[in-house]
Amino acid sequence: MSPDRVLGNPLQLAVLVSGGGTTLENLVARICDGRLRGVEVRLVISSRSAVRGVDIARAAGLPLAIIRKQDYPDDDAFSATITAGLDRAQVDLVVLAGFLCYWRLPPQYEGRVLNIHPALLPRFGGQGFYGHRVHEAVLAAGVAESGCTVHLVDNQYDHGPIIAQSRVPVQANDTADSLAERVGAAERELYPRVIQQIADQGLNWLRQFG
Repeated sequence: MSPDRVLGNPLQLAVLVSGGGTTLENLVARICDGRLRGVEVRLVISSRSAVRGVDIARAAGLPLAIIRKQDYPDDDAFSATITAGLDRAQVDLVVLAGFLCYWRLPPQYEGRVLNIHPALLPRFGGQGFYGHRVHEAVLAAGVAESGCTVHLVDNQYDHGPIIAQSRVPVQANDTADSLAERVGAAERELYPRVIQQIADQGLNWLRQFG
């Protein structure tokens, strides 16, 4: 579907995962209980076959494609397979949910792909900054606060225009685990809030950011 989808029709999501599927699980739960309205998950793509995110998609009865990077000769072939799957599913918006592989963004998806990063970008982002590595870097830097960032995706890691952020304090006795738990709770609120905004106001709402 085009970026000018008709308001009132459900926003069709593709969710891309590589691991535990916590974000996918949160979105599915909120869609099911009505906290996230006018949104459907049209497709889940996983870059790994034996991860909890796959189990969550199957348990929810969601269309699932496993596209493993090691099965393709290069980034271009891997990315083209992802893009073809999204095209077939006719999704409106692509949501990265702990997707750890590089997908080369094609022109037709510019301005239609979101990511959430577990820090306050532009700090503590870029290639190699994911999961506990981010929280360890935040603690090592001695900053007073961390949080999460929803941003539009481009062809650089953690680089696209920032849409929204949520801040949490860094406490004196924090470990990477305790900080991750606090940031994760903020992520579970922020990402659905942004997706709801898009469902309510349309994909054109995203154009103001980039």
